[in-house]
Amino acid sequence: MIIEDAIEVLKIEAQSLLNLTEKIDASFETLVNDICSSSGRVIICGIGKSGLIGRKIAATLSSTGTNAMFLHPVEAVHGDLGMVSRDDVVIAISNSGETNELNLLLPVIKEVGCRLAGFTGKLNSTMAGFCDLVIDTGVEKEACPLNMAPTSSTTAQLAMGDALAVALINKKNFQKSDFIRSHPGGALGQRLQCRVGELMLDIKASPCIEAGATMAQAVLCMDKFRLGAVLVLDAAGELAGILTDGDIRHSIAKGGLDYDKTPVDDVMTKSPRSLDPGSFLYDALNLMEKHEITVLPIVGEDNQPSGLLHLHDILGKGTFKFNGGSQ
Repeated sequence: MIIEDAIEVLKIEAQSLLNLTEKIDASFETLVNDICSSSGRVIICGIGKSGLIGRKIAATLSSTGTNAMFLHPVEAVHGDLGMVSRDDVVIAISNSGETNELNLLLPVIKEVGCRLAGFTGKLNSTMAGFCDLVIDTGVEKEACPLNMAPTSSTTAQLAMGDALAVALINKKNFQKSDFIRSHPGGALGQRLQCRVGELMLDIKASPCIEAGATMAQAVLCMDKFRLGAVLVLDAAGELAGILTDGDIRHSIAKGGLDYDKTPVDDVMTKSPRSLDPGSFLYDALNLMEKHEITVLPIVGEDNQPSGLLHLHDILGKGTFKFNGGSQ
């Protein structure tokens, strides 16, 4: 019975989230644009369980490039309202829309002159009437068997906050390098602040082949190292190009190639994107993400290749050292 109860709760809350997809409308898009065009902060207000959700939404926004803070309604009417300026966007959260402490605050916030939005399940509520924008987070029922404890409703509020954060990430073109600047203590943050040369596969251990070699030879070399790419070097040992799995797929799609006779030069990517060993790993990650590549040649002075960097190594599938320790 216990397991069945748990499964039922998850089903109810999952359905509540799916129902939200039918509630998203132009108001949500307007809210995103208002936040992006504002020179102030996003201020989240709520009390009780909705307040806890509001704190999490504010934290998520802050860590993903949107200046946000949580404002407790009771503390606000006792002096903290001074934190609110007309350039801010305020988001009030209340499932019923009839939270007294919140509704006492909203008319005062309106007088400040800032934009006011509401997350609520009651579009005709008192709170909704105060708001310039209303985002419908209503649910058919709570997962609580008494239909009283906030369960589905708070899950819906949280999910809508996540949807807002992700929409803002995309709208602002927020990158992984931006993320780690606000998460310097995390494992990925530590890794990305290090230099490419600390993690790259040294050129002596990298798949390399001479220009003019056949495609058959290049594919054998690539298969041996299983990195999805092979560096092509000219007679002077400089980087002439790179052959990747993608290049091979494209050549197969075109057809007509004799892999035992066709030189790798005809199929490889010439003048590939690269970085020097002194670059930060977050620069490498952004470059890979932007151009949808997983392998990056690392080139030193005079176009001499120093090694090869794979996306998996950046994200943690390799041995990596911090301050002499291993991870």
